[in-house]
Amino acid sequence: MAPIRIAVVDDHPLFREGVTRSLSEIGGFEIVGEGGTSDDAFRIVEEKRPDILLMDISMPGGGLNAIRPILDVFPDQKIVMLTVSETSDDVAKALGSGAKGYVLKGVGSRTLAEVLRTVAAGESYVSPTLSARLLGTLTQRNASPSPDPISELTAREKEILRLVAAGLSNKRVALELDLQEKTVKHHMTRIFSKLRVSNRTEAAMALRDALEQR
Repeated sequence: MAPIRIAVVDDHPLFREGVTRSLSEIGGFEIVGEGGTSDDAFRIVEEKRPDILLMDISMPGGGLNAIRPILDVFPDQKIVMLTVSETSDDVAKALGSGAKGYVLKGVGSRTLAEVLRTVAAGESYVSPTLSARLLGTLTQRNASPSPDPISELTAREKEILRLVAAGLSNKRVALELDLQEKTVKHHMTRIFSKLRVSNRTEAAMALRDALEQR
């Protein structure tokens, strides 16, 4: 089985070195790039195309700010945040931006390796303590939802949602807007997240409800 190709971006060289050494010793991983800024993260993804980008939040340029620019260009890139931040807002922003995992730096090396294998297999992961806290925060927010969640969408996302609501498939939307089908899928994931829905039908209903309220 081919090793999982990992890039590690963290502005603390000693911590970065510890992570890379631990993963190398456990086996099954290949470190293909290292960096310390959000610019490094984008460059490494562009040049090395790792299976997973393991990235800190607190670093020059901001890890959270790097997620969307990377996924806009490389929508299939898997990103896992490895950070000391336990705030629900940071967790929600990371996942809402498209990160596949959120792990606290206190985690053991074998647990981290298992998380990376889980994400490489196509699943998502959030540290259990943070997952429970985030659920509580979202429940409170949902008790008083935004009157018009559609307003949170970008112009491109609104354009895609209107076509989806009209019954077009991702492939047809891609042809209509001259986009790659995988780019449309990436936009749909973000639309679902922003509207707090789980499928195309619910998204279309959210659009209809918002238009009826205007």
